[in-house]
Amino acid sequence: MNEDTSLKNEPNNIEQIDEEPVAQLTENQPDWYIVQTYSGHEKKVQANLEQRIKSMDMSNKIFQVVIPTQNEIEIRDGQKKTITKNLFPGYVLVNMELDDSSWYVVRNTPAVTGFAGENLEEKAKPSPLEHDEIEKILNQMEHKPTQIKVGFEIGDAVRVTSGPFSDFIGNVEAINTDKGLVRVMLSMFGRETPVELDFLQVEKQ
Repeated sequence: MNEDTSLKNEPNNIEQIDEEPVAQLTENQPDWYIVQTYSGHEKKVQANLEQRIKSMDMSNKIFQVVIPTQNEIEIRDGQKKTITKNLFPGYVLVNMELDDSSWYVVRNTPAVTGFAGENLEEKAKPSPLEHDEIEKILNQMEHKPTQIKVGFEIGDAVRVTSGPFSDFIGNVEAINTDKGLVRVMLSMFGRETPVELDFLQVEKQ
């Protein structure tokens, strides 16, 4: 989607989303592994594995189960909704000390299909993520700005739903997701006039 940075520096009323804290990296920390799951079963695997860690007394070898996610604000028909999206559908991250017992607990968790990189036929152990790889993923979860998804594109016809131009219909000329603003060409006084509006003030026709 094209972004027009020439829009005026007006305040953005898109609310900030408070995300849950994610893991922090430290030196000599156990390795992180990528675990494959059935599609759509990431939360189920996380809950099942955390329960197995407790019931099988493995908290000294399996330390954390993380689903890499990111918040996205969807704006459609003047309504704002926060959606949590998986960054890597079908995968969870597990921080653990890998040995036969911890591998067994993870590998036999319901809805787990295996470790990424393992080869059972050749008895090859899965490879852990490199330090910079896991750091990049965790930082992406914690620090990357919330994504904003709108229900219209440049050129679409939209109706103004609030404000002094309510019920006017025009076409989208520019979208600025950083500021939460859209520039719409409205027909006023016998000519096309550009008007800057908040995302929540318009809806697609």
